[in-house]
Amino acid sequence: MQESQKTEDRETARLLQRIGQAFRIPGPFFSYEEIKMGNVNRTYKVNYVVEDGAGSAHLKSYLVQRINTYAFRTPEQLMSNIEKVTETLRQKAPGDVYLHFHHTADRKNYIVDETGFWRLCNYIPSVTFNSCSDPRVVRNAGKAFGHFQTMLSDYDASSLFCTIPDFHDTRVRYDTLDRDIEADPLGRAKDAAREIDYLMSVRDLACRLTDLFRQGKLPLRVTHNDTKINNVLFEEGTCRPLTVIDLDTVMPGLAGHDFGDAIRFAANAVEEDCPDEDRVSLDLNVFWAFTEGFLSETACSLTKNEVDSLAVSSFCLACELATRFLDDYILGDKYFKTSGPGHNLVRARCQIALAKDMLRKMDAMDALVQRYARKFADRDKADK
Repeated sequence: MQESQKTEDRETARLLQRIGQAFRIPGPFFSYEEIKMGNVNRTYKVNYVVEDGAGSAHLKSYLVQRINTYAFRTPEQLMSNIEKVTETLRQKAPGDVYLHFHHTADRKNYIVDETGFWRLCNYIPSVTFNSCSDPRVVRNAGKAFGHFQTMLSDYDASSLFCTIPDFHDTRVRYDTLDRDIEADPLGRAKDAAREIDYLMSVRDLACRLTDLFRQGKLPLRVTHNDTKINNVLFEEGTCRPLTVIDLDTVMPGLAGHDFGDAIRFAANAVEEDCPDEDRVSLDLNVFWAFTEGFLSETACSLTKNEVDSLAVSSFCLACELATRFLDDYILGDKYFKTSGPGHNLVRARCQIALAKDMLRKMDAMDALVQRYARKFADRDKADK
């Protein structure tokens, strides 16, 4: 190891020790390793030596994260949302596994110093999956996100901060795209004429969730807003879902936002930036498994309008993301990381191809939603 790397490691270790002291972590600091997960925050696993009370010692681990305050402009509000939600979850089911964020002496679940905005939580031994077509894993991911929503179904979502304004307001996303197409600062709109035409042709259907909410037909919920499979921790060996993680985007939203985004990500048969549109398709088996898991937890808490909106929510979220990729392409790729020219346009085309296949399979998707909604609603009635 080069001397400069050794010096950097020592400085990082001292910094993490100071963070641990601020959060009142007992026991001597032993070691750390950086966890290469996620593209936003900086994450470290830190290990402390603790005694078991019987003369033996073992290592206890925590996760320390430095929040990216460029991506999250109001981190105090973000941590307030997390505090309210995790405390509610623990009170309702104290025996379950949840993230627990430690507090400083003045009862804050974060610290701010010259190096950044920091937080510390428990480390949960587990496995994760970046993507998976195994029905058992997909079903359990659906159960995990469904359980998260149901446990918070009676929580006043309006009491949470909206940390990313208009995040899933599809009408606002379309309006923004309209303005940027008109401005067309780099002359790129002509390269995306086919994609623009399609997105505008399905505008009203793509905005179905937003419109139903504005009409008072869908209730506001506490939503996770980043329902990728890799945001669920699974028990190693059994793949039993342990808990949902990455709570930075928890805020008020709609049930369909979480369901639709999970399907948009997990059920795409190819990667999100597949350059071959002909290979893009919705995997109905993945949709089936996630839907079964999700509704096994939520059938008793969702309204009829919410159930009826689930299948189309997948289409809405695919179109919404396509508008975002397309808008970023037109503006010069300022938001999403790209690997080369036209990357965001490829991403937009992939989402549009997925949305088109969703429309072709919409009847089958809705039939599966209705089937499992009835099945688990009847089960819940029988259990009462």
